[in-house]
Amino acid sequence: MTYEMDIAGLKRQLPLCKVSDDLYIGAFVMFGDVELTVHCAAELLKRAPEYDYLLAPEAKSIPLLYEMARQSGADEYFLARKGPKAYMSGVFEVNVRSITTLSVQKLVIDTADAEKIKGKRILILDDVISTGESLRATEELVRQAGGIVAGRMAVLAEGDAIKRDDIIVLGHLPLFNPDGTIKE
Repeated sequence: MTYEMDIAGLKRQLPLCKVSDDLYIGAFVMFGDVELTVHCAAELLKRAPEYDYLLAPEAKSIPLLYEMARQSGADEYFLARKGPKAYMSGVFEVNVRSITTLSVQKLVIDTADAEKIKGKRILILDDVISTGESLRATEELVRQAGGIVAGRMAVLAEGDAIKRDDIIVLGHLPLFNPDGTIKE
């Protein structure tokens, strides 16, 4: 089963994936789709508030983060990693549980990145917002680092997330019943 999605004028067929016995989601994956990544980055930049740096949670939003930085001429952007890495001199850490992850995960940023974020306007990006947990965790990292959340953006808002007025999105991705019909 698939769902045809129009993303700011670009059409894609999203496979429907089982989350639970009564819930399926449309799998929106930018990895490998250069046309989609470039298009979504350009469309989001048209709607972006003023910011100093871009920040996104690892991993599915990495192509979007890079492409928005490239198109905007930014020299630097930040990634909230899923765990500390050997090269990190210290970390700020927050727990997160998303709809597509079975267990609690961590998001971390290096203290060197946190120093650059301090006092700066940070635009938080994600590919899809659903429960808002990744967004909440990323915002908490910005606050811990002393940064200012300039705005929140995602390519798609899934389910009821479309009702949020604090995030800029390009489109709505509905939730699905097991038979592929849209949940009401």
